[in-house]
Amino acid sequence: MTRKDARDVEHLQALGREGRWHVLETVASSKAGHIGGPMSAMDLMVALYFHQLRIDPANPQDPDRDRFILSKGHSAIGLYSVLAMRGYFPVEELATFDHGDSRLQGHPDMKITPGVDSSTGSLGQGLSAGSGMAIAAKLQKRDFHTWVVLGDGEIEEGMVWETVICAPRYGLDNLTAIIDLNGLQQYGWTASASDRYDRSEPMGHVNLPAVFRGFGWDVIEINGHDYDEILDAYAAVDERRGTSGKPTAIIAHTVKGNGVSFTKGTFKWHNGVPTDEQLATARTELLIDEKAEALA
Repeated sequence: MTRKDARDVEHLQALGREGRWHVLETVASSKAGHIGGPMSAMDLMVALYFHQLRIDPANPQDPDRDRFILSKGHSAIGLYSVLAMRGYFPVEELATFDHGDSRLQGHPDMKITPGVDSSTGSLGQGLSAGSGMAIAAKLQKRDFHTWVVLGDGEIEEGMVWETVICAPRYGLDNLTAIIDLNGLQQYGWTASASDRYDRSEPMGHVNLPAVFRGFGWDVIEINGHDYDEILDAYAAVDERRGTSGKPTAIIAHTVKGNGVSFTKGTFKWHNGVPTDEQLATARTELLIDEKAEALA
């Protein structure tokens, strides 16, 4: 897709609901996995894989493909859900998530999972890997773009800021960092009156746009659940790529566990296993048609 219209947005919204359902259903089946982070980043990833990225699921190693790194690798089930919907492997394979012989491990593994461009899980490393890919593209005179999704808890890691400092020096206008600023982490600080949710995310109290701009990045702030804003941000990245001489940071204001009432905005659903009753609630809230799903 290259243009945005109302039908595109409605389709992406439906895919976002479907992806969240796959997250919840898969974690319930496997009895393990993370939920809050995958659901806060779902709309950002759906828009990338179904609207933005130059990719071919039938040729996942195409050297000219755009790259995507999920730096917060514990949110792997969110990425796997999107990859399955996009056609990298059957949706039915999600049922093997986190099993010993599965291609879909608890953290992404680029050696075994189609569509995964970087193994992640040790937090803070994804942006450095993405910077290396962007430098390689420049050196090889390839036109691919590298996108990295980072969690706001993850960016407390020092390695992130070493990359933030050096990326502008290399003129990496083919690199985009998306900060999933959901305001919660599993082990946050005690909440104060100014906090959005039931834990305080330290980076939620930092003026991240000013910080990134100060280090020489272009910055775009968006509602990370509004597809119009997401697609406009991605289009702005396209306009700057290859000409601005600066990497781009998209600061996406999101809600942890977004999309379902019982997971939304609570640190307790950083991970967890939904009950049958909670799955029934989620199915209703996500508008999942049980009959249509059975026929799919």
